[in-house]
Amino acid sequence: MRLTHVVRAAVAAAAAATAALVLPAVASAHVTVNPNTAVQGGYTKVTFRVPTERDDASTTKVEIAIPTDKPIASVSLKPVQGWTAVTETSKLTTPIKTNDGELTEAVSKITWTADANSGIKPHQFQEFDVSLGPLPQADQIVFKALQTYSSGEVVRWIDEPAAGAEAEHPAPVLKLSKKSDTAAAATTATAGPTVAADSSDTSSSSNGTAIGLGIAGLVLGLAGLVVGILAYRRTPSAPAA
Repeated sequence: MRLTHVVRAAVAAAAAATAALVLPAVASAHVTVNPNTAVQGGYTKVTFRVPTERDDASTTKVEIAIPTDKPIASVSLKPVQGWTAVTETSKLTTPIKTNDGELTEAVSKITWTADANSGIKPHQFQEFDVSLGPLPQADQIVFKALQTYSSGEVVRWIDEPAAGAEAEHPAPVLKLSKKSDTAAAATTATAGPTVAADSSDTSSSSNGTAIGLGIAGLVLGLAGLVVGILAYRRTPSAPAA
């Protein structure tokens, strides 16, 4: 075997090892709420992000359920071009007091329906903005969602989070914290050293992991190159004719 062949084989092995380690597994996209944290008792604007995962169908309807066991008094929607939004209300088992008086019913569902020439095309996504408040005294709000495709298929994003388990069709979840917890976190951040950070901690962490894995793959490839060269040197040359 010629040295050039050994080198080419080792380089190919290094490239394959690096690619296998660096490229992340493709996760199935799902309906999410962004940001996914807010403060109890406050008002917030959230965005429901809906991707289309089908190659041969568009998303034509999105339904978001608003829990009424801990109702939200004010729910308002931002218009989305090409979509019609409708809210449904339900009577509350236990009325709640607000600054505007007693609330006996609350929004329990939001439905966005695409116009005839609209919809979320394959491999695209759409965002739907909602203003909510005051937020309930709870640890989280689970917004169960239904996604309807032009083919008639309905995907139910309704699985609630469970410890130690990854849901197949997770529902969007908004985590809620107490004002005192938020203030304490802000105080700690102010007292601590200032560290420059990227706008996306998750992306930075992922990029750092990918770089580390890429280096590991390169080291493995170089090790293969060294082994190949040593093997070549140990191979006796064929006697001249």
